Amino acid sequence: MTPSIDKKEFKAGKIILKQGDEDANNAYIIESGLVEILIEKENNLVQRLGTRGPGTIIGEMALVDNKPRTATIKAVEDSILLEITKSDFERRLENSDPVIQMITKVILARYRDMIARAQIFGNSNTIPTPEELEKGLVENTNAVENIKTSNELKFALDNDDLELHYQPIIDLKTKDIKGFEALIRWNHPEKGYISPEIFIPIAEDSGLIVEISRWVVLKACQTLANVKSEFNNTDMFVSVNFSASDFSDPNFLSYISHALNDTGLNAKDLHLEITERLLMSHPGNARDTLEKCRNKGMVVSIDDFGTGYSSLSYLHYFPIDILKIDRSFINNMTEDKGALELVKSIISLSHNMEMKVIAEGIETEEQSSLLEGINCDQAQGYLYAKPMAEEALITLIHEKT
Repeated sequence: MTPSIDKKEFKAGKIILKQGDEDANNAYIIESGLVEILIEKENNLVQRLGTRGPGTIIGEMALVDNKPRTATIKAVEDSILLEITKSDFERRLENSDPVIQMITKVILARYRDMIARAQIFGNSNTIPTPEELEKGLVENTNAVENIKTSNELKFALDNDDLELHYQPIIDLKTKDIKGFEALIRWNHPEKGYISPEIFIPIAEDSGLIVEISRWVVLKACQTLANVKSEFNNTDMFVSVNFSASDFSDPNFLSYISHALNDTGLNAKDLHLEITERLLMSHPGNARDTLEKCRNKGMVVSIDDFGTGYSSLSYLHYFPIDILKIDRSFINNMTEDKGALELVKSIISLSHNMEMKVIAEGIETEEQSSLLEGINCDQAQGYLYAKPMAEEALITLIHEKT
């Protein structure tokens, strides 16, 4: 079993939460086992309200108020629980839509009221039990799996089990390697390779993405510094992807500057890759942060251009240096004249606005020749090289020089 700092084990008969406890600042999701909920009444009477099994949550009221625990929860079977701290919950809630925040708090407050009424009036047929309320939710939620993945991802980050692979970016005219994009990889010890499309959204929801980005920036800068030292190359760059959560981090500029200083790189050596969706979802904050980065000499690149809002007006509004044309356009342009004309227009517009263009997902010589013929600046894709570890990257550059 993969260790996790947020995973707790309770033997059968062990008290998990105690009624009346005023230091209530966490909740649990049951991964395995069975627990029972007990209400201690006058004259030492104990009422058993019910049980909870895998996929259900206990102690959740502590996440939204500061009141004492209203029930005792005891393990009926040996149980494994995933802990959610109040600070973790509040961070997740703060990152959600304000309407979601309000509805969540109202529902939990009413849920507490329902439990109180159920205790006073007994198990009325008109008042569904908590088990009945949760049954549908448990069957239709992936919260448990997401929490487990988040915990395991945190463990992987803390224990240096994540990796960076690098995909070279090629000058289309000279075919020289001009830089490379840093791509995070996670090879889980039990589950094997986990796609970033799965764990990155979970990292964003949990707030772990900021910590991961800090690790990626430093690691990528260290690799570029090693490459520059090996080849005495002052022009090569590394591209790193960032999320909306990174741009909301008040220390964003600070940790990037530290990474550059610690590795002896210049600001221009780091390309910040962001998506159209990030720009349009946080336009004011994104523009301010990007301008500060650009003023320091960093290069701003729009990733997957054409898959988001595709509004040309933002190209003027934001400080952008490079457009990366999404692979979907590249895949179609050899057979679809409309796609080819669109790629031509993007390249022409970018050059008129003094931006460079990088084409993504190049897989054939025909695509490469077409792009070179319409003056695309750079490209990356399996035709040139797949993402690879640092050692393989250095070997490839040796072969190209």
